[in-house]
Amino acid sequence: MAEPQHVPVLLEESLNFLNVRAGGVMVDCTLGFGGHSLAIAKRLGGSGRLICFDRDEQAMELARARLAGLAQELGGEMPTVEFVGRPFSEIAEVISPGTLDGLLADFGVSSMQLDEAHRGFSFRSDGPLDMRMDTRSGLTAEQVVNQADEEDLANLIYEFGEERRSRRIARAIVRARPVTTTAELARVISAVAPPIKGEKIHPATKTFQALRIRVNDELGEIQTLLKSAGSLLKPGGRVVMISFHSLEDRLVKDSFRESARLGELEILTKKPATAVEQEALRNPRSRSAKLRAAERILKSSMRSAKKF
Repeated sequence: MAEPQHVPVLLEESLNFLNVRAGGVMVDCTLGFGGHSLAIAKRLGGSGRLICFDRDEQAMELARARLAGLAQELGGEMPTVEFVGRPFSEIAEVISPGTLDGLLADFGVSSMQLDEAHRGFSFRSDGPLDMRMDTRSGLTAEQVVNQADEEDLANLIYEFGEERRSRRIARAIVRARPVTTTAELARVISAVAPPIKGEKIHPATKTFQALRIRVNDELGEIQTLLKSAGSLLKPGGRVVMISFHSLEDRLVKDSFRESARLGELEILTKKPATAVEQEALRNPRSRSAKLRAAERILKSSMRSAKKF
């Protein structure tokens, strides 16, 4: 298999906000093809520890091979690397409280997943309507598209895709059933929801996003991670989260604000960090990325809780 192309988003910003240092203990909640993990491992050095989560079995194997190559290159300067093939929502079952120097999460679908037609994440190439990050279990997008009633389908397209034409699209999908491939679904959507003037995205983009979020329970996974992330950090430990649409970013922003109010975290990004022009040109996926960071503080020595 040819090595997939993958460019980690906001890499330097992530490393700087994580404050990665030699000998630290770090978690990459979203290993993907290992772009962020490779850079973190180089900074941790031989005395560090890196724990990598991903529920995508294929991505895990590819990243494992990349990191093994780095281990050969660095020799004794490579940290201990552990791979956890579980969703990041289960992190509290694996990591003990107060043990991490840093935690990174880069949400959403990876470019590697988008580029593989058989995974069904994208309409750019025709493939089966799957969209599961963990292909070993769970409903596929095809099952959702063909089994949900029209009202439920419209609601999930509106809520998770923020698509104003959700009822029109849901009606068209129900009439076209069975719909089994990505290209077929994109054609059905385009026929009833043509491009909106001024919008640069394909008419099917928001519906595909909604289905992917539903299939993988992405927002539920993020909410569960946010509940435990702060408690896993040592005092002074950093959490960095990268979002790609407003639903994800809102969850992170609200959670950080509440933790700051309670004196558990100090917010390091009053406004989210975004890609500079050079990165946006080099990697179009980075244009929608928003990075938020916070640091764990001790309640006993906390400064007055900030209000944001």
